[in-house]
Amino acid sequence: MTTEHPADLPPLRDRLRTALPVAMKARDRSATAALRSALAAIDNAEAVDASDVTAGAIESSAVGLGTAERARRVLTEADIVSIVRAEIDDRRTAATEYDAHSGGADRAETLRAEANTLEGFLGGGARD
Repeated sequence: MTTEHPADLPPLRDRLRTALPVAMKARDRSATAALRSALAAIDNAEAVDASDVTAGAIESSAVGLGTAERARRVLTEADIVSIVRAEIDDRRTAATEYDAHSGGADRAETLRAEANTLEGFLGGGARD
């Protein structure tokens, strides 16, 4: 199985972004929540790695416009697909845990609906 998207299909992130306002206008709460969460996870994965930043003296700090700027990480389509798959897996796992508790059936069903929404963007179809 390849993780590249077909040439006639826009990138996954673009498809998620396009679907969000449609879900919001349709007042589809589970789809809106799933899409927002997936897009946020993708944005978080692009965050700058600041693990090597250390505090130092002001005199030795960078000076000038843009000298302290750092580029965000660039994710490949495969990275984005992996992030969305992780979001789907997290929802399915949580739904199973909710099933184990009394009174959690409604939340479990919502999580499964969110997972199915995201899975539809991967072309994998819906699972139960």
